[in-house]
Amino acid sequence: MQHVVITIARQYGSGGRTVGKMLAENLNIPYYSGNLLKMASEESGINEQLFRKLDEKLKNSPFLRMSSDIYTGDLIPPESSDFVSAKNLFNYQAKVIKRLAETESCVIIGRAADFILKDYPNVVSVFVHGSAEFNLARAMEQNSMTEEEMKKFIAKTDKYRAEYYKHYTGRDWTDARNYDLCLNSSKLGFEKCVEEIKAYMNVRF
Repeated sequence: MQHVVITIARQYGSGGRTVGKMLAENLNIPYYSGNLLKMASEESGINEQLFRKLDEKLKNSPFLRMSSDIYTGDLIPPESSDFVSAKNLFNYQAKVIKRLAETESCVIIGRAADFILKDYPNVVSVFVHGSAEFNLARAMEQNSMTEEEMKKFIAKTDKYRAEYYKHYTGRDWTDARNYDLCLNSSKLGFEKCVEEIKAYMNVRF
């Protein structure tokens, strides 16, 4: 197999993004997270700020949990009034993710990439989670909030991620059956999470 893509979904505070960065550096391959929005903007011709504003809007809207729009791969043409709809902005992100999977090895964080690439044989899907205490402690290190504020923020963020995933995939975000590997970073630590992913890749490929 010429290249392998690792998708990482993660609980807030579990260090999934850190694990992804460490893995990408270890394997000397690209790492994609927020920069996917810029790439989707370039692909579609839609202003990048619309992608970023949609992310913020969805975090504070009941839209995701009140509806479902499972991704099918179709793009809405520019002449349509729905060209800049939430559905089509997701579709263009998915188009970029698919192109990456077809052309290079890389690590992709979030964006329901595991579902978008579920039929690709060269993909390893990972879910990184941790204990509530571990996730809270890590989050407190990186944010200036009180402990109670941080607990609420973590709950809100993970709720949004779960609703986002459900809306576009029809699946439960924390269901282990969606992933090749589920890693508890609070028990393994980040370096061993990286080692586990690499070990799985060596066995599988």
